[in-house]
Amino acid sequence: MDAIERLDTQGGHALAYRRVEGAGPTVLWIGGFRSDMEGTKALALDAAARERDWAYVRYDHFAHGQSSGAWTDATIGRWREDALALIDHIGGPVIPVGSSMGGWVALHAALARPQAVAGLVLINPAQDFTERLMWPSLQDHERQAILRDGQATIADPGLGDYVLTRRFFEEARDWLLLDRPIRLEAPAHILQGLRDDVVPWRHQVELIERLTGADVTLERIEHGDHRLSDPPQIARLIAAVEAMRRRQRWTSPA
Repeated sequence: MDAIERLDTQGGHALAYRRVEGAGPTVLWIGGFRSDMEGTKALALDAAARERDWAYVRYDHFAHGQSSGAWTDATIGRWREDALALIDHIGGPVIPVGSSMGGWVALHAALARPQAVAGLVLINPAQDFTERLMWPSLQDHERQAILRDGQATIADPGLGDYVLTRRFFEEARDWLLLDRPIRLEAPAHILQGLRDDVVPWRHQVELIERLTGADVTLERIEHGDHRLSDPPQIARLIAAVEAMRRRQRWTSPA
């Protein structure tokens, strides 16, 4: 396995990432909330990159995995800035592959770096999840604790116990996307499980209604849940990334 590299970022922190050398645009894995770069889909894309000669990078968000940072300092804006720093470090073209929260970050990357992003592949993307999905799903006592005390500990069997802060929700409002048109310069391919109980498929209907400026494909996966990690679903992900790589949108600068 390739050695972990580190990119120095704001505040004296560092992002941990792994790179596969290859041809064409760099496929950039952007993971989900409390996920790291050693997850099933990230590793499947790593294997595909080695087999198919893709350039590929996967990394851990601030306060995730082997990257530095305190969890209670993590925000959507911080994760966005770190993704942009990594894209700038890699250099274009890149194809962000954003899973769940990573889809929200990937959309922001495409908006902020339109000349670097050649295409997007989004897996059950969770744009605006803090406001639209997470806050309404919390127990009333959890919401009250966040408002009263500034934070609350959430017990989640799948994600483990973690803290949510009032600042996390308030800062995320600076990055909401679904309240206005979203003009993308790059094509996007969305993979959405119809049995996803974390990010319902209807969440993508509003996203597609907001997206303008480029072709958008919504691939609905009949029996897919939020993970989309079984072998047939992984095969569909790899096929979507391969198809995006083959598009002739990108022209390297002189």
